Amino acid sequence: MQRYSAAIVGGLIAGVVTTAVMKAGRNSGLLTKTLDRDAVDWIDDVTGSRAVIGDSGTSAVEFVNHLGASAAFAAAIPVLRDLAPSLSPVALGTLYGTGLYAVNIGAIAPVLGITEGEVKAGPRKAAERWAIHVLQAVVTAVIAERLTDTPRR
Repeated sequence: MQRYSAAIVGGLIAGVVTTAVMKAGRNSGLLTKTLDRDAVDWIDDVTGSRAVIGDSGTSAVEFVNHLGASAAFAAAIPVLRDLAPSLSPVALGTLYGTGLYAVNIGAIAPVLGITEGEVKAGPRKAAERWAIHVLQAVVTAVIAERLTDTPRR
């Protein structure tokens, strides 16, 4: 499979994996209110979607958005691979996930009102959000590496 296609497939699979991890984490009590639930609340606040399509419908909209973002961000993996060819997919994913967390959750999400900001969220919730972003990027990078036609240099 070509590198960009492999990365996007990896991103889509990672989107499903992280959603499952967040749901399982919430249900088990290991995670607090996860970012996907913050996003569902934000979508409803902005659009009033729960009154029209309910919580399940709003959750489905958020999930589709999450998959789209996962695929879009995954497209950077081949570029990052070229910039750091000696890094393992796990190391590359960890660095990229940390960067995505810093930009998306540390900077953009609070400005948009999706989150309260990481200082207000507290260390536990911030660590959970960071870990999910790292998981997302690691799964993406590992799957992209396994699916690609071109071996790593």
